[in-house]
Amino acid sequence: MLLRPYGEYYDEYATKVTELLDGYPPGQLIGGEENQKEFIALFGAILRLRNILTSFDDFAGHEILTPRQVQDYQSLYLDLYAGWRKVTTADKEIINDDVVFEIELIKQVEVNVDYILMLVRQYLEQRGQPGDVEVRATIARAVDASPSLRNKKDLIEAFVDSLTVEADVDGEWKSFVAAKRAEDLDRIITEENLRPDETHEFVARAFRDGAVPTAGTAVTRILPPVSRFAKANNHSHKKQTVLEKLSLFFSRYFGLA
Repeated sequence: MLLRPYGEYYDEYATKVTELLDGYPPGQLIGGEENQKEFIALFGAILRLRNILTSFDDFAGHEILTPRQVQDYQSLYLDLYAGWRKVTTADKEIINDDVVFEIELIKQVEVNVDYILMLVRQYLEQRGQPGDVEVRATIARAVDASPSLRNKKDLIEAFVDSLTVEADVDGEWKSFVAAKRAEDLDRIITEENLRPDETHEFVARAFRDGAVPTAGTAVTRILPPVSRFAKANNHSHKKQTVLEKLSLFFSRYFGLA
């Protein structure tokens, strides 16, 4: 497949960015299903064009959108993605064919934990000085614009609040994550009356393998004993509930340390 000339891509990109800025000013909520669909389609097209344009040297410095605007739009885009997924999960339907989210394109350029920790160090250096509020806001925007980090925002903010100016950010981050992870897992074990040793082994294997095993008998071994008088569907429901909680737990902590 031959690429079109840079100028054609850029002209299309510039037109769509102008449409985006005029129709959906940064920071503005989007109401109504049709308006949301139009924004999703427009921003998705811009993401695809940016993905192509970044392969051209001429694009550097001519992005039109500032990094902050891109983060604001990505955050809104991800909010809508989360909202549409909740609706479609409730309806047990796949997202409509005319609603396509380019999440993989965002993941290709999203920030990682190392970048966030760099901003945290910068924030500590400026804490109490002019500009520290803006650095803190930059951290929040970067997290909101990241598909992988936005469900960890409360963890990151709690970590920043816990630090002193002299803190060893990297070392304390590892300790903080380990403590929170243990606390959250123990809470799930208590709530669901799971077998502690087996659950810790199950979770350790999930983090080692990069996924929570949903098939086989592994999850059955962590469940509490079932009465022989219990209904079979109760066991199935319990298993599903535990898997959902552990999957959310895994998503929250995987890749953090």
